[in-house]
Amino acid sequence: MKPRHLALILLIDVIWAFNIVAVKVAVTSAQPITAVTLRYAIVLLVTLPWLRWLPGRMTTVIATGLVAGALFMGLGSLSFALAENVSALAIAGQLGVPFSLLLAVLIYKETIRLPRITAVVLCFAGVAVMGFDPAIARESIAIWLTVAAALAWAAGNLLFRKLQGVPVLTIHAWLAVVSVPVLVAASLVFEPGALARVPDLPLPTWGWLAYSAIASSILGHGGMTWLFQRYPVSTVSPLTLPTPLLSVIIAVIVFGTPITIQMVIGGALTLVGVAIITLRTAQKRDMEPL
Repeated sequence: MKPRHLALILLIDVIWAFNIVAVKVAVTSAQPITAVTLRYAIVLLVTLPWLRWLPGRMTTVIATGLVAGALFMGLGSLSFALAENVSALAIAGQLGVPFSLLLAVLIYKETIRLPRITAVVLCFAGVAVMGFDPAIARESIAIWLTVAAALAWAAGNLLFRKLQGVPVLTIHAWLAVVSVPVLVAASLVFEPGALARVPDLPLPTWGWLAYSAIASSILGHGGMTWLFQRYPVSTVSPLTLPTPLLSVIIAVIVFGTPITIQMVIGGALTLVGVAIITLRTAQKRDMEPL
C-alpha cells in the first residue's frame, strides 16, 4: 500500500474514533433523534449534486435507507443519549461484525469453519462479560440499543452488497433522502419541541454535527470505499481494527469514563473475535472469483 493511502486509512480510523465525541455531544445538546435528523440533513446538502435515480434498484435503495440510515443511526443515537460510559458502547458496537457474518450464513448460505465460529462466540461472550460488570450495570439499556443498532448495521451491509457499482456519494444522498422524513416524523412524535429549538443550538453542536456528517459519514465511508476499489479486502479491512481501541482511549480522555478489569476482559474478548472474523473473512473474499 502506498504511504499516502496508508495515511488515509489511518486518518479514517482517527475520524471514526473521534466521532464518539461528536455523537455524544450532539445527542446531549439536540436530543438523539433530532441530532440524527440534522446530521442527515447536512449529508443531503453536501451530496445532493450526486443524487441520481437508480432504475431497478430503488426498492433496495429505500430499504437500505430505512435500515442502514434511519434505524441504525436512530438506535445508535438513543444509546448514546442514555449512556454515561460510552467506552462500553464503542466495544458493543463491534458486534456488527459477527452479526454481518451470521446474516451472510443465514441468507447467502456462506460457509464458516471453526475459527470464525469461535470468533463469533468470543464476540458475544465479551459483550456478555461487560454487561455483567456492576460498574456499567445502569448502562444495560444503552448497550442493548447498541446491539440492536449493530444488527441494523449488519443488515444494511447485506443491502449494500446489492448496490455494488453505485457511487458512494449517490448512496449517501439516497440514505439521507430516505432517512430525513422518517426521522423528522419520529422527532415530532417522541421529542416534541426539539426541532423548534434547533435555531438555538450552540455553535459547537453544529460543528460536531458537521463533523459526523461530513468527516465520519462522507469522508470516512467514501474514503474506505475508494480504498476497497484499489486494494484487496485483506489489505484494507485489518487496518480498521484500531478504531474501537482509539474510541475507548478518546472516551476515557474526553469524558473520563471508568475502565474496570471486567470491561477490559470483555472488550479484549470481543476485539479478538472481531479481528479473527475480519482477517479470515477478508482473505476468503479475496479468494472468491470476480
